Amino acid sequence: MEDTVSLRLGFHTWTDGSPMHIFAIFDGHGGSFVSALCRDRMHELMPEELMREGASFLVRREHATAGVGTSAAASGGASWVEQAEEERAWRAALGRAFRRVDALAVLPCGCGRAALPRCSCPLSINTGFVGSTAVVALLVRCLLLVANCGDSRAVLCRGPAGTPPVPLSDDHKPDELARIQAMGGLVVLNCDTPRVRGILAMSRALGDWLLKPEVISEPEITITERTADDQCLILASDGMWDVISNETACHVARQCLEYGNPSPPAGPSAAAAAAVGHEVEPRCSSAAMVLARLAIARRSADNTSVVVVDLKQR
Repeated sequence: MEDTVSLRLGFHTWTDGSPMHIFAIFDGHGGSFVSALCRDRMHELMPEELMREGASFLVRREHATAGVGTSAAASGGASWVEQAEEERAWRAALGRAFRRVDALAVLPCGCGRAALPRCSCPLSINTGFVGSTAVVALLVRCLLLVANCGDSRAVLCRGPAGTPPVPLSDDHKPDELARIQAMGGLVVLNCDTPRVRGILAMSRALGDWLLKPEVISEPEITITERTADDQCLILASDGMWDVISNETACHVARQCLEYGNPSPPAGPSAAAAAAVGHEVEPRCSSAAMVLARLAIARRSADNTSVVVVDLKQR
């Protein structure tokens, strides 16, 4: 099992005092070194980048709104400029956090250290083909930010039953052929699967230093405004998505969240702990477990990790 999961509620506070929550899945390959590194460090590095961008955002906002003018500000121009600057800050922070984790993933060792040159301990067995996907979701105010690198996936279940799901990420299979070839790389069929240099079945990942520059760590980032119709967010590694469609995953998650019957917390202290995310929500846990077991029952041949986030706080 080379997948890791990170769930951190209130891991950072944005410049306006809004709490930020992070939910992430990292699907390792060639070993669990890089996926474990992502789990342990992504939520630590991201606040540093958010703080840096937050300070710059406040300065840029001040300059930008000062130049909008009275009439434009009255018609909403100032708020539009602020929103654009804020989104730019978030994108920059997420991109840099991914690049910093990728830099730490150079020659990771089995002892848990990222060492260059190679660590001398007996566990230093990395061949340079150890890496990980990363799908990271940030919730802040009424916005949902998703940064994806690799073939894990984020899907938003929105609207009543039967409404088509909203994909929040694209799978980075080796279909970025033009970019890979422009860098002198090759995509070769191996076991009937397109692979970069015949090795890796994705075009973006963290780590995999021997496959650079063809395999990049730059995430694709989407920003989605939440609505009252949003039901839940599903993050999963490709072990689930290989055998379960977006539609089926949303249908199963809806059923578990709507008809689940969790035991109520015992006393006010337990209720407070659940409110700040110190305990797993029973309905979300049930939905994730059912989806993982369904993937296994459908003979998924890959590691399977699932996170379900209830956006209606049932």
